[in-house]
Amino acid sequence: MGTPEQSTTGGPAARWVGRVGGLAGSCHPGPVVAVTALMSALAVTAGQGAARCVLTAAAVLAGQLSVGWCNDAFDARRDIAAGRRGKPVVDGTVGVTEVWAAAYAALALCVPLSFACGLWAGAVHLTGVAAAWAYDLRLKSTAWSWAPYAVGFAALPAFVALGLPGQPWPLWWVVIAGALLGVGAHLGDALPDIRGDLALGVRGWPHRLGPDGARLLLPVPLVAASAVLALGPAGPPGRWGVAVLAVAGLLAVAGTVLGRRWERVAFAAAVAVAVVDVALLLLRGTGIA
Repeated sequence: MGTPEQSTTGGPAARWVGRVGGLAGSCHPGPVVAVTALMSALAVTAGQGAARCVLTAAAVLAGQLSVGWCNDAFDARRDIAAGRRGKPVVDGTVGVTEVWAAAYAALALCVPLSFACGLWAGAVHLTGVAAAWAYDLRLKSTAWSWAPYAVGFAALPAFVALGLPGQPWPLWWVVIAGALLGVGAHLGDALPDIRGDLALGVRGWPHRLGPDGARLLLPVPLVAASAVLALGPAGPPGRWGVAVLAVAGLLAVAGTVLGRRWERVAFAAAVAVAVVDVALLLLRGTGIA
């Protein structure tokens, strides 16, 4: 088992490759890539120019990298004590000091990139990043663990809207939908690990609900986000809006019922509803401000 400062052995080239791979694995690459790709796509559909889209993507990427590295570095000692194999710091692939350095470097880079998109855009994006750091450093094990997710996810589409020509403020429904998606993401992210986290003393909001409570509540914010995205914009939702909302509701009900016996089905259904929400958000991209 690794220690917080242990890194790979071998020649300089092997150590360098090992550190780079360890840092890549420590940033939570799945969420980093997913969030960056989604915001890049939203920037395109919202009407940002090519240069601004690249700048938006770079700012989001830097922010997400900083949050992911902060999370792994802060949890390193607890993860090592619990023997959580598969994490680079636990496996000794990269040292915790290196992960902290990467987190602060990404955060430092995120600041000018965010403000390059505009004063208000930068302030909103950095508020979301600050909320995510607050989750990593303090709020993760409290009843308020949902709040940073709500703030962070609401800030992302608002950042895209404020990056448009004229820096228009985002419409209310895109901010509310983002916050609801964030709450759903928090429940979904925590659900598979609730029992293990409780054994380590983590008592965030989903953990206080327990596995069954979190499973039952998981589809609620996601379906609510579907409703906001379908019904929030001006004008009637149209047949496709009603159909999408009906599909999201059916998926949620099916996941809740079948999840009583197969927990993974509940998680899969929630992911499917989240995909529907993301598709709706992208379809509504031209009217977010």
